[in-house]
Amino acid sequence: MSDGASTEALVAPPSRPVPADLLAGLSVAMVLIPQSMAYAELAGLPSHIGLFASALPPILAALFASSPYLQTGPVALTSLLTFGALASLADPGSADYVALAALLALMVGVTRLLLGVFRLGVVTYLMRDPVVAGFTSAAAILILASQLPKALGTATPSGGVLWRAGWSLGHPGGWEMASLAIATTTVLLVLAGRRVVHRMFPGALIAVGGGVIVSRLTDYAGPVVGDVPTGLPSLSLDLPWGSTGSLLVGGILIALVGFAEPASIARVFADEDGQRWSANREFVSQGVANVAAAVSGSFPVGGSFSRSSLNRLAGARTRWSGMVTGITVLAFLPFADVLAPLPRATLGGVVIAAVVGLVKPGRLMRMARISPTDAVVAWVTFFATLALSPRVEQGVLVGILVSLAVGLRRRRA
Repeated sequence: MSDGASTEALVAPPSRPVPADLLAGLSVAMVLIPQSMAYAELAGLPSHIGLFASALPPILAALFASSPYLQTGPVALTSLLTFGALASLADPGSADYVALAALLALMVGVTRLLLGVFRLGVVTYLMRDPVVAGFTSAAAILILASQLPKALGTATPSGGVLWRAGWSLGHPGGWEMASLAIATTTVLLVLAGRRVVHRMFPGALIAVGGGVIVSRLTDYAGPVVGDVPTGLPSLSLDLPWGSTGSLLVGGILIALVGFAEPASIARVFADEDGQRWSANREFVSQGVANVAAAVSGSFPVGGSFSRSSLNRLAGARTRWSGMVTGITVLAFLPFADVLAPLPRATLGGVVIAAVVGLVKPGRLMRMARISPTDAVVAWVTFFATLALSPRVEQGVLVGILVSLAVGLRRRRA
């Protein structure tokens, strides 16, 4: 389907809601709440910041989106990119780090808004598949590695993500068996529940509820979420503006790379339903969502393929389902402290279950047979992303430069 006519309005009123939108929005919110907390920690932020990123952003995104299914909020790859952009500027979890994350969200939002308003949605086709494939597989490995210490309950020395994961695996004597059991159970509930019971099986929600109960009723000694502030987020643009230059490249790359997922979601579902979709409107939608995230004091957000698929499977028909999701999270915020005893191993299991399917070595191997030049771009991006961690956005930049070089060589040949 097309990008939409040049005269298409960038803002369109939502269609009339149907009862299925309510059920779909609630179903997604039950998955989003634990995921958002896990992805906030992946981004180096306190877990409750993820809830802030899941309230206003999906509500405002729904006003502008062209896809009736797209669900906006924290996503794994964008969270990893956020950590990479901020880790060298402030201590993860500190007040300065949180403020920088909000500024980064604003930069991502403004970039996407400008691309949408000036109808530059065509740039979605410039992020070539080899770059995205190489980055996604490498990023998924890094995300899984970052969760291993949490899942094993180990306290690792300082070091890189891969080094700490290797240290954890190499010191089984330091494993916390209860944490390992909780993380493993969480992964099984999420993955096996969908395949064995039903695709809408609320595995993450059950894992969170079970984790809280186990933590309260037993002598669980592993790390827990701890204090969770309650109440609505404070709306402010009191940001560290002096750091704008340091975040400029990271913000632009996140705006482009992080848009690949929502663009793919909208395009695939539109093709399947025989509908039109507009990259320009999706840029505006995701831009407004990130501005809302910045004002809420959270971090960059994007469209989630898994939650959008759940939204569609649950019967969503209009963009109102996204609003329902955000409103549900808003309503939960005053009671968020019920999650204080939640084992961090549960959040680690939620992330592992969400990203394990993104590691696709077979796809990278097949590229070598189909197009050796594409395979070179993908593998260079893959190894650059791993080698430059945590500055993973630099790995993407390397992949883009190699892709451009390959393209120029093809034109000259």
